[in-house]
Amino acid sequence: MTRTNRIHIRPVDTLRGQVAVPGDKSVSHRALLFTALAEGSSRIRNLAPGADVQSTASVLQALGVSILQEDGAVVVQGTGRTGFTSSRGSLDCGNSGTTMRLMMGMLAGTGFESVLIGDESLSSRPMARIADPLRQMGLEVELTPEGTAPIRLRGMRPRAIHWTSRVASAQVKSAILLAGLAAPGCTSVTEPTRSRDHTERLLRQMGVPLEVTGNKVALHGPARLSAIPELLVPGDLSSAAFWLVAGLLRGEDLRVLNVGLNPTRTGVLDALEAMGATLEIKRHAESVEPMGDIVVRRQPVFGTTLAGDLVVRAIDEIPILAVLATQAQGRTTIRDASELRVKECDRITAMVSMLQAMGAHISELEDGMIIDGPTPLQGASVYPMHDHRIAMSGAIAAMCVDDGTSTTIHDADVARVSYPNFYADLDRLSA
Repeated sequence: MTRTNRIHIRPVDTLRGQVAVPGDKSVSHRALLFTALAEGSSRIRNLAPGADVQSTASVLQALGVSILQEDGAVVVQGTGRTGFTSSRGSLDCGNSGTTMRLMMGMLAGTGFESVLIGDESLSSRPMARIADPLRQMGLEVELTPEGTAPIRLRGMRPRAIHWTSRVASAQVKSAILLAGLAAPGCTSVTEPTRSRDHTERLLRQMGVPLEVTGNKVALHGPARLSAIPELLVPGDLSSAAFWLVAGLLRGEDLRVLNVGLNPTRTGVLDALEAMGATLEIKRHAESVEPMGDIVVRRQPVFGTTLAGDLVVRAIDEIPILAVLATQAQGRTTIRDASELRVKECDRITAMVSMLQAMGAHISELEDGMIIDGPTPLQGASVYPMHDHRIAMSGAIAAMCVDDGTSTTIHDADVARVSYPNFYADLDRLSA
């Protein structure tokens, strides 16, 4: 494998060894945000190193929060919501939708006006799903006519609401609950299906009582958060998914260490099981989040239908599951994944275009795709559309090319958004 701003990846016969993936992005964002809301010092280990989480840290620092590196950990000196100071300029969220959407809830009750901006990709992503409930809570939120950033938000004191969300979205839920922490009375969010619960777990750990009934979450405000002396972020299962798929196709006792095993995030493990995969999971003692090691070996997989709640719980892993489906026996149908169209790029179109260029039998649906396998793959040029998951999915597909040709992945450094050492790990595991 060689690299400049692009990489050339040749097929790999065997992957072996062990790998520790970066800290979970979703947990890392929340760890920074919630410890900033607390009063006192919190220490976070294994914080995700990518650009998205750095965007959250930078926005908090612009609001006056001290965030320092210390002995391999990140120390956040929480100020409480009333300790935030108005930024001199716009709050730049980079490419991070999680930063922008959760910060909208964080800014409720601050008493000052803020402007949230992002890069070109983030500025095209929908924000009305957050703005609408926050307006119901009494905040003034201005979007562009297209319902996108830049966002102007006036952080008045919010009022409690009972919100029924049309989509299962941890970002929508978290933004409302973050605002609800500053609102007198009971704030609740009801979803059509339960989204990932990192917010609920961390709020409980920080002393906020929550009531969870089915798909409904409620809290009573105003509520104060307690600092956490030591918080360990588990390895990101979404990053681990690339090695799980690679291991099923080329693995020899490939071990992924310290992976988060939150049941609301393990849809990808259920999807792999539905495709006939057998994984060896060695669980660790649980702290805020369950975690463990996963061992994976080369084995046959089979086509299946992925839809409904399973897809909600595996939405970020659908691109790499599509790669696996090209090598599975039979047809794989993916439905109910329209959320993929409003990620960093339209991931449905991006994956279909990339895998078609590599010779896969794949077609696009409005809310998913149909893939017939197994299909011999061939080297191609991959353009990931500025999306880290598309770039890394392309790299794993390139590893499985049958005719010996190499694949060129352009804009390869976009993988740094979530996994800065991805290509180095691929080199090491295939050595």
